[in-house]
Amino acid sequence: MRAAATVGLIVLAGCVACGADQGQKPATAVEVKPAAIKPVSAANAKAVKANELGQIPVLMYHRIIENPTTQDDRTPKQFRTELERLAKEGYVPITAAEYVTGKIDIPAGKHPVVLTFDDSSPSQVTLDGTGTPAKDTAVAILLEAGAKYPGFRPVATFYVTRDMFGKSSTTEQAQIVAWLKQHGMELGNHTKDHTNLMGKPKQVVLDEVTAGHKLITDLNGGEVVTFALPYGNQPKTKEWALKGSDKGVKYNYSGVFLAGYMPAQSPFSGAFDPLGIPRIRSMDKKGDCAKFCSTGWLDWLKENPGERYTSDGDARTVAFPKFQETMLAPSAKTKALAY
Repeated sequence: MRAAATVGLIVLAGCVACGADQGQKPATAVEVKPAAIKPVSAANAKAVKANELGQIPVLMYHRIIENPTTQDDRTPKQFRTELERLAKEGYVPITAAEYVTGKIDIPAGKHPVVLTFDDSSPSQVTLDGTGTPAKDTAVAILLEAGAKYPGFRPVATFYVTRDMFGKSSTTEQAQIVAWLKQHGMELGNHTKDHTNLMGKPKQVVLDEVTAGHKLITDLNGGEVVTFALPYGNQPKTKEWALKGSDKGVKYNYSGVFLAGYMPAQSPFSGAFDPLGIPRIRSMDKKGDCAKFCSTGWLDWLKENPGERYTSDGDARTVAFPKFQETMLAPSAKTKALAY
């Protein structure tokens, strides 16, 4: 990953301390600015088999508990195992906002993955009096993985509802929200009451989305960039979930996420649809998840590396094999690097 240097060299002409002792003016500090970092070359992009038009897994989690009671629950051991697999296979977590806005700044040869958590369960985030995550909560396990595997960013996006991690007071809710922000996590809207928006009148959709939006902003949860549809069900007019206003609350999201199914398109691809971004349910290869849940899809992406998003290491360019040029979104043409 290329990052612009932020600290210049300081050259001191003469001895500042000696000059001051002798009544002389201190020597002037001269800042030498570093040379600009050159964009990645087509040869370098080819060497790492960069494909920034490839697919990105957006994984969907709910509760992380020892004794699952629904098909959406995962045990701490299962969650650890999946994170370890992602780290070993070269995935780097990014937030949902970074994904939908194309701010994917990860090392060359690595692959982005988006970790999303729905419904704000206490099993996702619970803190003790010192601000330390409780053992086996999702954030505790995520931080463990980040410490164990250098380069594996411990970040995720939490789609919250009024439950707010089991905390009833706004003070406790605000403490958790502040902790999440301090650790690079992101909050997204999931409606206040987890209301199924399918077939609902426009006013009901606006009421629920704006209430969920306000829930986050009232807690100083940062800019709300994305929305996850409860049950993955879209309103009859899809745009209602993306943009709207009601009772003085305005929202204008960059992406709306579904409940599951398959890897998502690159934000630089012409096939990217911000109104309906698919996610993948975290689950082993069994039953209806034999193919279409996380283990199955991660296996498929490993077996078909040319279909997977692979970074060129430079967020300023969008690198891809030349034969895929027709897949490029018009908005990304100025950043294109075909090889």
